[in-house]
Amino acid sequence: MKSILIIGMGKFGQHLCRKLLELDNEIMIIDQYEEQIRDFFTDVTSARIGDCTNPDVLQALGLNNFDIVIVAIKENFQNSLEVTNLVKEYGANYVISLASRDIQSKFLLKNGADEVVYPERDVAFNLAARCSANHVFDYIELDEDYSIYEVPILNSWIGKSIKELDIHANYDINIIGVASVNEEMNIMPPVDYKFREGDHMKILSDKEASDRLFKMLDKGM
Repeated sequence: MKSILIIGMGKFGQHLCRKLLELDNEIMIIDQYEEQIRDFFTDVTSARIGDCTNPDVLQALGLNNFDIVIVAIKENFQNSLEVTNLVKEYGANYVISLASRDIQSKFLLKNGADEVVYPERDVAFNLAARCSANHVFDYIELDEDYSIYEVPILNSWIGKSIKELDIHANYDINIIGVASVNEEMNIMPPVDYKFREGDHMKILSDKEASDRLFKMLDKGM
């Protein structure tokens, strides 16, 4: 559990807040408009109304008490840049800001952001990857070489265990989760887990290994 401050409760900030709450984090939120935070009053640790471009507002938040400060301001980049700079100046431990373009990312990183995320780009890349492959349920790009995919198992694996198939040695992939339809994901399944019809799995692999697996899935192997 972490203590997290979200500055800016637009649509992205609201979705982010809900998910962070589901993951049992302590959340404080602030936005200059009450209607943006009204639905969260009873769920978060603290909710405040204020304009974070005002230094006095930021200094009153006790920024160094949070593990992470997320500047979720998307509509006005100048405000996002200014707030990012101020929260770091006033003692924030780790600052994450939003960008839509590389030039914005460069400015944010030079002005206090420890990390920059691209919400629209990341969603677009994820969707493109899933649409381009026939068998990908989910996709997370970790870096230029490695990604996490959620895919079906090969038909030839049904009834056999991870150890018996020697998955890593024979397919050069790492299975980090397995689930059957409508069941929760079994994270890091034991090597004696036997695959069942309808199973799908989360794998960590490089592009070359995942492409080989996709080709086998296309062939119905």
